[in-house]
Amino acid sequence: MATNALTPPETGAAVAPGDLVRHLGIILRGFQTHFETAMDGMPAGVRGYHILSTVVYEDPPNQQAIGTHLGIDRTVLTYLIDTLVDAGLVGRVPDPVDRRARKIVATASGTETLTRYEERVAAAEAELLSALSPQEAATLRALTGRLSLHIHRAHPGVNPCEAMDHL
Repeated sequence: MATNALTPPETGAAVAPGDLVRHLGIILRGFQTHFETAMDGMPAGVRGYHILSTVVYEDPPNQQAIGTHLGIDRTVLTYLIDTLVDAGLVGRVPDPVDRRARKIVATASGTETLTRYEERVAAAEAELLSALSPQEAATLRALTGRLSLHIHRAHPGVNPCEAMDHL
């Protein structure tokens, strides 16, 4: 017996072409709602959080590397980093290898702030994924991470924020 495309099976799996993008859109909207709440008070919002996280965990050599990693245009990135500098979360220091370049580093306050916001993000993610078992949530994280990395490697210049705006 054929499955009706309008009535998904109990697994909740995509059953018709295009359902995956619809499901991902619904999930993204739910995540945006939770994430925006978690980012309340973060200088430069979600992008500020991602920049700070990248600086702490990836230790990029310069501002350009941050922009490339996050898919943020360099002119926009400058303003975002200025906001984080003004908030005392990051600083610009001369690159030890190339004194003309500036390396973005987290301040002690920036590292403490990131830790607080990571706790908020973890709580938001847990709430969003509460319909799944811990095993299912871990599987979803692993699969989306793997797929995201594959797509990013194939199209490294794609800005995920811009892509979602056009979806």
